[in-house]
Amino acid sequence: MYTGTVTVAGPADIRELPMLIISKLAVGPYDNNAYLLRCRATGASVLIDAAAEPERLLALCGETPPELVVTTHAHADHWQALAEIVEATGARTAAGVNDAPDIPVPTEVGVSDGDVIGFGRIELTAIEIVGHTPGSIALLYNDPQGPPHLFTGDCLFPGGLGNTKGDADRFASLLTDVSKKLFARLPDETWVYPGHGHDTTLGAERPHLEEWRERGW
Repeated sequence: MYTGTVTVAGPADIRELPMLIISKLAVGPYDNNAYLLRCRATGASVLIDAAAEPERLLALCGETPPELVVTTHAHADHWQALAEIVEATGARTAAGVNDAPDIPVPTEVGVSDGDVIGFGRIELTAIEIVGHTPGSIALLYNDPQGPPHLFTGDCLFPGGLGNTKGDADRFASLLTDVSKKLFARLPDETWVYPGHGHDTTLGAERPHLEEWRERGW
């Protein structure tokens, strides 16, 4: 059974949905999560955050390489293996339009709020969330046979929001976007896959929004 608990140097945790297989892998040295999403009907796949350890990411991808690598935001710990993965697989690159200039590997697909990324029979909807970085994106898979699945990068974690380094304006922006674009739109059973650490659900985090607002981080 999928738990979302992974460790650096450990195996991937695999979740099998009716139309999509999600493989979660932790890579060092910063304990980043990378996610391989594979369409069950066609075998087409997308990799979210080629963070590090390209050999392990390529092993995760198997014999059918991803057609696209999506980088959730421009912080360096989320793209350390991007160049190697692109060179080895020929995958295209995608990132939020406002973060793409700060990613040294050229972005071929600039993603804006509401854009749809399709592969095989799967669609992911991009949600721009400003604050952790100027152009972070979350990716939403609306499972037609179950609850939504949300890949949040470093915008939302169990217990709080991403780091805004004490900047009150950045924190306010991040909290506003997370509140309005995620919590206000999506149900409690939405499963959250963050850029580091354990998974959570929107329902588990929703009661703490005011607490986060009051503490300011």
